[in-house]
Amino acid sequence: MLRAGVRLLLLGLCCCSWLAAEDSHDAEFVTCGSVVKLLNTRHNVRLHSHDVKYGSGSGQQSVTGVEASDDVNSYWRIRGKIDGDCVRGEPIKCGQAIRLTHVNTGKNLHTHHFSSPLSNNQEVSAFGDDGEGDDLDAWIVQCSDTLWEREDSVRFKHVGTTSNGLAYVILGKATWLLAITKSHPPPPYPLHGQSTRPLSLQTAF
Repeated sequence: MLRAGVRLLLLGLCCCSWLAAEDSHDAEFVTCGSVVKLLNTRHNVRLHSHDVKYGSGSGQQSVTGVEASDDVNSYWRIRGKIDGDCVRGEPIKCGQAIRLTHVNTGKNLHTHHFSSPLSNNQEVSAFGDDGEGDDLDAWIVQCSDTLWEREDSVRFKHVGTTSNGLAYVILGKATWLLAITKSHPPPPYPLHGQSTRPLSLQTAF
């Protein structure tokens, strides 16, 4: 059944159970500074971006989905919002505002009232320079407890485009996490011509 006024992109976070934790928090919770991959559980694609801009709409850096689990352009770092507190290594609280910064390009997951080039839903892009963008880069973590647990289902609500009772959200589940100090090599393949589909915020079912 459609829930009126709620738009979403179904995602999940994939996690490595073998990863050694830096402290007791890391074993159970997603923390500030963590690098994650976001998996769309409906279409089995990972949230991806690279230095290719949309040819219409905002003209900002495109955000797409790719199937490859080893894609180096699917890493996103969890950071605090522009004026928010986010202490490296501290667990992310439910209700906390965060930014998701693309590791290889330094741009933030972003949405606005431009239409997606294929679906005409709300466009999702990557925006900013060296991790600094604007207020439309902020997402509220919505989860069932006090802190964001790795295996817990979560939603990321985009407050900046909420109006007239509409809430734009991303649904997800924490299942994959990298060390917060992990460095990533440059992509070993051409960035142009990949068979990926622009992502947008979609109507919830």
